[in-house]
Amino acid sequence: MSWAWDDTTLAALERFLEAHDLSGGAPDPRPIGDGHSNLTYLIRVRDGHAVLRRPPPPPIPKGANDVLREAHVLTALAGTDVPTPKVFAVAQAGEVLDVPFYIMAHKPGHVITDRLVDPFGPGDQTIMAHAMIDGLAALHAVDWRACGLKGYGRPENFNARHLGRLEGLMALNDSPPGYLTDMAAWLHDRVPPESGDAIVHNDYRLGNVIWAPDAPPRLVAVLDWELATIGDPLLDLGYTICCYPEPGEVLNPTQELSAAFLQGPAPTRQELVERYAQKTGRDVSGLAWYAAMAAWKLAVLYDYQHRLAADPYYRDPTQAPRFIASAEAFAKGV
Repeated sequence: MSWAWDDTTLAALERFLEAHDLSGGAPDPRPIGDGHSNLTYLIRVRDGHAVLRRPPPPPIPKGANDVLREAHVLTALAGTDVPTPKVFAVAQAGEVLDVPFYIMAHKPGHVITDRLVDPFGPGDQTIMAHAMIDGLAALHAVDWRACGLKGYGRPENFNARHLGRLEGLMALNDSPPGYLTDMAAWLHDRVPPESGDAIVHNDYRLGNVIWAPDAPPRLVAVLDWELATIGDPLLDLGYTICCYPEPGEVLNPTQELSAAFLQGPAPTRQELVERYAQKTGRDVSGLAWYAAMAAWKLAVLYDYQHRLAADPYYRDPTQAPRFIASAEAFAKGV
């Protein structure tokens, strides 16, 4: 997905960079990444490059693609143990372009999805999986009130409200398939009380982190914070586990996007859950609901995008059912 720049918007961007002492000549924005949400561009700035994030073209689901929210949480996390890019500048809608955007530091390194890249090889998957779990534990340990995120989200009754919002999106389909409604009913009957409150990334998976350019694997940045909020940290863990593949399974779409973990020996989901519990001291005995909730949530989102028919990635009609298959498996235990 791309959104073309023209002479007018390029000139406006260059003036904005000059005003923030970032100008390095023509910004020359080039799309990077293969995401299906906010648009990401590498731009030329003083002393090198930076990254610009802006929303995609409409239609946009309510609450999605909020780049200003993303910039806010990145700024709040600066100086914590969570590796994030520095935010250089933020523009409101209409200030420079007709959409808001922000500019952040470019972190050189590797984004890995379905296959390993040099210099990493079989055996590195364990290091990577452990680093991701440790990064999630570090995020959930951040004092979100002290770092300026008070009012950023409503942790009270988070699980029921989160479920309700996704049901609203599901209901935009006049005849939602039974596999969605059946799992929604199962989740409704078992909504747990919140395990606590923390900054929740809401899309924490292999494709949303950057690894250092050289071996061994080191996590240098967590990306894509547009869905972050304050809520139940076990929903984050459930989502990460939902996206983590294990050998011999039919993969759901986000597991396909993390298939590099299958290229060599890697920890099991249960081992990663136990590592998180050891790092955080949290009770993870009820994680089955959270993992099933994450898989159902992804099924709802993919079904919505499939019906929009705007992005070719979502044309595959098996995507939502495969998430439901994961949800049903998780419902029996992680």
